[in-house]
Amino acid sequence: MPIITDAAVPPTSLLGRLAAERNSFADAYRLMLPRSVSLAEFVEAFYTTRLFKLERWLIARTGRPSTDADIRALAQGEDRRMAAWTVEAREGDEMLMHEDSGVTRSWFKAEAGEGGTTLWFGSAFMPRRREEGGQPRFGWLFHALLGFHRAYSRALLGAAARRLG
Repeated sequence: MPIITDAAVPPTSLLGRLAAERNSFADAYRLMLPRSVSLAEFVEAFYTTRLFKLERWLIARTGRPSTDADIRALAQGEDRRMAAWTVEAREGDEMLMHEDSGVTRSWFKAEAGEGGTTLWFGSAFMPRRREEGGQPRFGWLFHALLGFHRAYSRALLGAAARRLG
């Protein structure tokens, strides 16, 4: 099983540029697979894992269902939307999505390299409030759930890697 590491958000990435422009919280995780993986393969594997299918099932309870065919179309760039998520930007080996409220972003990158592909998954959270100096201010719920978010992000990336074999 590849080792998942916490990583600094690459400043020139779609996620890094968004986080800098919006002065938001962003985090990233990565792992290396010893084979070539396209962005489309990564995105499809990520959203069709058993773990994420649970989240898709919960989202469907709010009236926004998605199927594996919807995921495949999204991954291939044939559609921009699935369930509560819309593609915000797609450049080369990266894709940035936002969920319907606009508060959360998900970022994917499949970076080809010598000996395989580095798969990146990251998130950004847009603050609803700011301090007087413009610094983001997140409420108690954000801080209470941050540990869960980090563990869940790692679990999702790991599940996608296992699916990709």
